[in-house]
Amino acid sequence: MSAAISPQLVEVIDVFSSRRRQPSGFVAQLDVCHVERWGLAVECSTPDAEEHDAEITWLLPELGLRLTRFRPRSRHSLPGPSTLTAVHIERETRSWTTTDLLLGLQIGDYGRARITHAAEFAAAVASGMIRLSEADYALRTVHRTLEEVSRHRDINQWLAHRGIFEAW
Repeated sequence: MSAAISPQLVEVIDVFSSRRRQPSGFVAQLDVCHVERWGLAVECSTPDAEEHDAEITWLLPELGLRLTRFRPRSRHSLPGPSTLTAVHIERETRSWTTTDLLLGLQIGDYGRARITHAAEFAAAVASGMIRLSEADYALRTVHRTLEEVSRHRDINQWLAHRGIFEAW
């Protein structure tokens, strides 16, 4: 019998109040929170981070992915890599709930991608924090995405291939 998903991996975004309850229990007010035809776009200021001004996140439920990047404080700094993380997304009228499956991709310039958090993912699966069925889903999602992003060599081209034409 599989263990239940740990509450430490669950985040809830209240679309009406534009608030995000993080797994730690901390509630953050979002600067941007709107539903798009492809998912949910949120942005949150990061005043405590020296190098980042904001965290930008797109939830892509049909792909089972969370796309995240940090906007640098300095206008002259180049943005860092984007991160795609396998997640389980539940949409309701008022809220979106994501369960982080820990495994993801870090995508640098021109589609160079690498798998991230593999050790944390393996430990979570071994301990039962992530069910085996969810682990299989995460592996399939990340490997499919790695192949597609590598083929398109640019995250915006990959998004367009998936029918998302907004510039990331």
